[in-house]
Amino acid sequence: MKYLLVGLGNIGQEYELTKHNIGFIILDALAGASSFVFKGQRYGDVATGRFKNKQVILLKPNTYMNLSGQAVRYWLQQEKIPLENLLVITDDLALPEGKLRLKGKGSDGGHNGLKNIQTLLNTQQYARLRFGIGSEFSKGQQVNYVLSPWSLAELSSLQPKIEMAAEMSKSFVLSGLTNTMNAYNGKS
Repeated sequence: MKYLLVGLGNIGQEYELTKHNIGFIILDALAGASSFVFKGQRYGDVATGRFKNKQVILLKPNTYMNLSGQAVRYWLQQEKIPLENLLVITDDLALPEGKLRLKGKGSDGGHNGLKNIQTLLNTQQYARLRFGIGSEFSKGQQVNYVLSPWSLAELSSLQPKIEMAAEMSKSFVLSGLTNTMNAYNGKS
């Protein structure tokens, strides 16, 4: 059994610690805790390993956020991974900062990365882990907000939530979507 865990974000040092890159940050935490090492490959940085008897591929697309679907579709097809074994980790403006929500399907919620994935996969039927980044911005400032960096103090205070998101991602592989939602949703 193979699983594809995708953290959404933008490549480049200027985006490294931005709110929009929380998917990359969570995958880095998961890779670090699991001794997986990222290597540059087609459409992104990829780390492979195992959680017990399940093969796991971690993907940080290098297509920039708005074209994330290209990388997701490629790796699903390349590795012959069924859609139910895909988890996309992303930021969410509609959730309070640090709030985590795992869902098995849903709309893109105005998120361009999810919108591109749904367009290229032609479905909304895939799991996504949303990490709340809040919505503390003035009208018309959404882009500046999501591309603004977390302060070191914010990252430090969010570290337990980042670690929980990494645990949830691992649980998705080991225990399945429903069990993970029951164990974590509402507790984060």
